[in-house]
Order: sequence, then C-alpha cells, then structure tokens
Amino acid sequence: MRVPAGVAAVSCLYPLVVFLCVVFQSSYGTEASPIRPQRNQTKVLDTEKDSHHRPKRGWIWNQFFVLEEHIGPEPQYVGKLHSNSDKGDGSVRYILSGEGAGSIFIIDEATGDIHAAKSLDRETKSQYVLHARAIDRWTNRSLEAESEFIIKVQDVNDNAPTFPNGPFSATVPEMADVGTSVFQVTASDADDPTYGNSAKIVYSILEGQPYFSVDPKSGIIRTALSNMDRESRDRYTVLIQAKDMAGSVGGLSGSTTINITLTDVNDNPPKFSQKSYQLYVPESAPVGKAVGRIRANDEDEKENAEMTYAITNADAAAIFSITTDSDLKEGIISLKQPLNYEKRKAHTLHIEGANIHPDSRFSHLGPFKDATSLRVIVGDVDEPPVFSMDYYIMDVYENSPTGTQVGTVTAVDPDSTNSAVRYFIENEDEKPLYFTIGVSSGIIRTTQVLDREEMAWHNITVMAAEVDNPRLVSHVPVTIQVLDVNDNTPSIAGGNDDVIVCESTKNGQVIQTIRAADLDNFANGKFSFSLPAEHSFNPNFTLKDNGGKTPYIEKNVAQSLWVAFCVSLA
Repeated sequence: MRVPAGVAAVSCLYPLVVFLCVVFQSSYGTEASPIRPQRNQTKVLDTEKDSHHRPKRGWIWNQFFVLEEHIGPEPQYVGKLHSNSDKGDGSVRYILSGEGAGSIFIIDEATGDIHAAKSLDRETKSQYVLHARAIDRWTNRSLEAESEFIIKVQDVNDNAPTFPNGPFSATVPEMADVGTSVFQVTASDADDPTYGNSAKIVYSILEGQPYFSVDPKSGIIRTALSNMDRESRDRYTVLIQAKDMAGSVGGLSGSTTINITLTDVNDNPPKFSQKSYQLYVPESAPVGKAVGRIRANDEDEKENAEMTYAITNADAAAIFSITTDSDLKEGIISLKQPLNYEKRKAHTLHIEGANIHPDSRFSHLGPFKDATSLRVIVGDVDEPPVFSMDYYIMDVYENSPTGTQVGTVTAVDPDSTNSAVRYFIENEDEKPLYFTIGVSSGIIRTTQVLDREEMAWHNITVMAAEVDNPRLVSHVPVTIQVLDVNDNTPSIAGGNDDVIVCESTKNGQVIQTIRAADLDNFANGKFSFSLPAEHSFNPNFTLKDNGGKTPYIEKNVAQSLWVAFCVSLA
C-alpha cells in the first residue's frame, strides 16, 4: 500500500540530511568528516606509490538509503560516489555494477550521483549489493579498486496488518468465569519492525462485545461475561482489528473473524415433559418383552444428557422393569410378570430419571433428576377357556355298564364376556374311544364295558372351546383308572397231575407243593386251599394252607401207596 509522498519524505528526512552532509563534505575533499566512512579506504597499487608527493586514495561514502514506494515526478536521489582522487576536473569516470545497476540505479559517470529510476518495494527486496569503480577517463586506468557497497530500501508504512490463516474457530465451555482465555490471534505486518512503528500492532474488538474482550498487546481473547448459557445461545462471531503505528491515527489496519462456540457442561437437570403419562398394554403381552418407552428431556449434550431410569414404587416394580436404552436417553419398560385384565385393569408406575454424570459445580441448581407417573391400562384380550384343574384323575369299576359316568371336567371363559364352553375328546388318530363327553356338561361316560385285566389305565385329552370363538381352544389331560372287581376264579397250576410217593418217605415230609393264581387284584385276588369234603380225612396225608402262600402235602405214615386226591379251592 502506498502512502503520500509528503509522509514518506518526513519519515526519512533525518537519515537523508545526514547523508547529504557527508556527501557535501566528501565532494570538497574534506578529510576531517564528522561521520566516519563505513568502509576502509581502498589501497593504492604498488606501482602508483609516491609517498613523498601523493596522499592515499580511497572511496569516501556513508550508508546509502532509498525510500521505498517513491512516486515523485523525478528519479529519487540516492547518494554520491566520490573518490579523493577526483580533483573536480572531469577526469574521473564512475562506473556502477551489481544488483539493479543500469536498470534501477543510474549513476552520473562524471559526478558519481546515483538515482533510483524505479519505485522500490522493501517487502519485495530490502537491499541491493552494488560495486563501484573509479577510472581515469582518458587512460581507462583504475584510480580506485572495485569496492562493494549496499543500498538499503528505507521502509514506509505501506502494508496493513493481516491474519494469514483467518477466519478462525474456537471453543469455550458455557458458564465459564469472566477472563477465561478463549483464543489468541496474531497479525503479521510486512513492514520493517526495526524502524519506527510501522509494524507495531495494537488489537481491538470491533464486534462481539459485551461477551468477549481482547488484550491490545497479546491478542488474547477472553470471556467478558459470566453465565453465558449454551442452551440460550451457542455461537458468537467476534471481529478483531489489528492496527499498526501502535494504533495511532493514520495507521493501517486489518481484521479477522473468530467463530466461537460454547461447549456443553452439565448445567441442566432432566425434565419430563408431563407430570403423568398413560400406556395401553394388552394382557397378552409376553413377559420380558418391551411394552413401552418413556423419556425425560435434557437440554445438555452427549454424556451430560445421559441418564438412568428407575421405578420407585415397590408394587409396580414387582410387575414391571425399566432399563435405559443404548443411547442412555430413553427408559424401556418391560413386563416381569404376566398381566391379567380380569384381576387388575390398571397399574400406576412412579418413574424417576436422573443424570449419570452430575457436575458438582452446579449442585446449587438442585437435584439433577425428575419424576413422573405412568398409568398402564391393561387391555382385555379374548382368552381360551381355563380348566378348573391342570389335569384330572378319575376312576370307574370294570364291568360297569356302557354309559356309566366316570367324572366331570369344568372350564370357563376367563374374559368378561363369559362365553359358553363346549367340550370334546381329542382323537387325532381316529381310534375307537372308550369314553364320551357331554358337549355342554363336561361329563365323561363309558362307551363300552371295561375289563381291568385288559387295560387298567386310560389317558385321554379333553378340549374346551368357546362358543363365541371356537378358535380359542384349551386342552387338559385326563387319566382314568379301571377299578378291579372279583370276576376271575383262581386256577391251579399243573391241573390233575398224579403225585408219586416213595415207600421210604418219612413221616411229615413234604411230598408235593401246589401253586394257584387269580387274575383279580388285591383282596379280590386272595384265596385259600382245602380238601373237598369227600376227601377231607385221610390218615395217610395232610394238606396244609400256608396262609395265602403256596400249600403243601405231608406224609402221615411210613408206607408205600399211590395217592389220588382232589383239592377244592374256596
């Protein structure tokens, strides 16, 4: 950026005046210059030494400066090259070489005056290295050895401060204390920081007050208000200005934007949107499955909004459970026990939601939890009939006539409609059935005479269906025992076999054991042994009944004979 020529001239007046003074003295060959030359005088060649008649030759100059951004109508005067060999008669020719010689810097070969033919930019190139020679115009003999000198480009305030990496983004926790550091901006100025105040920067805030402030020297942005609430406003735009010349009038300035976001802290408790809720759950809902969800709102974010839920009344907690979903936001309500509309038509749950990660800094705001009530309405579902027992055991005597009543099963509709029930005996294999059941009464009867000795137990399945909804069917097992009657006579094993007794058989010796069987059971199957009346007395043999056990025959006398007898069983 260019500045007015007048300002530039004032900025460099002092060094330029000094330089002109030095040049003026040098041009007249004054040896006692008030400012020492920066470079040593050039040594004279040995072939030209004349210690008695000639003084030492050498360059006489001081530091050269040229003002940048010169916009005057004439080339800018830089300075003068002068050798003490120059007597002012025009015999000395000055030659300039090096950076910018002939294009940027033009020299008057006769006088040694140097001018800058172009406007220069210090920020592009701050100095130029050149070489000077002085030769005899007529003989081209070097009067001075080539010497190097530097032309420095003098800075003017032509560059405004910039923020190369802007705009910027920053974060600060909400509710932060006043003076909390948020971000630091640093502006750069291409002007010379070692000269004047062209690069001395002062920061100020143009936009973002009264929420933020900036340190004028360091550029650190800080909070200026307390209790900034993210839930009310979470983004701010701050405009920072950097001005050079130490902020004085006439200085150049640049600005940048900092987008500041308030990050969340846990300063908000959970809150149910209603004091009470209502949920409909059918009584057929399965145990362990979710039947509903509930959620407390939390204006905070991420882990600050995570919460846990609990059912606080014991009677409801025995029937329902509540867990938190994977996002730790919602409460999932499930059944621990089945519902029964006919027994209880509604349940009330007291539910509490509490933050998992409370922040002690905000405990003064109150407990970070909230409570509500949930009324669960149990929905009536058309259920199948319910038998009075889980299973039935019945009995009937064998040989009972067909149609004998065995027992009765009872089922009722558990629903409020109290539909009538019909009964059936399940017979998927379509086999002959020994029993029938009254469709309306549930009375089980025999369909034929039963024989315990053929089948003592019968297992059937009775079905009960509602008249209004025949698809709703229940099943119950029924076991029927056939009771015994004394309908079988005992039989002796072996029939009418002969018994042979040896003549040497001793008195009292068992000569035959008799076995008998009865198909009846328990008392009906007991029997006793005796001899028929016509054979009740025999002096030679005795029949002993063993008390229901196997009887035997003993010999009474010691003699040989054949015995034939009959045993009568009673």
